[in-house]
Amino acid sequence: MHKIFLLTASISGALAVSLGAFGAHALKAKLTASGLLSTYETAVAYHFYHTLALLAIGLLAMKFPSATLNWSGYAMIAGLVIFSGSLYVLCLTGVRWLGAITPIGGLALIAGWVLLFVAVWRAV
Repeated sequence: MHKIFLLTASISGALAVSLGAFGAHALKAKLTASGLLSTYETAVAYHFYHTLALLAIGLLAMKFPSATLNWSGYAMIAGLVIFSGSLYVLCLTGVRWLGAITPIGGLALIAGWVLLFVAVWRAV
């Protein structure tokens, strides 16, 4: 499982940098005009933070493999896709109803952190 988390973190990191640069250069005027620049910046920030968390989970899974740690990684992936993904799509398309699913992604990220805590608690 650790390989899945490490590979996903690698891809996610590249996407975070690319989407951050895309927003800063190609979308800045559009997002500023629509009032969505801070929303896009939030999506990129959470994307980066949780990419690093997923990387840590992958590294921990190499040393302390456990089902709980695996669930933590899957929750982080789901949270990244749903939280940041819904905000990216909202900013790029203006489809406002996507904001309604963003909190589900936030809950998945919180679950990932709680599961990480439980996994580390049990391993040490």
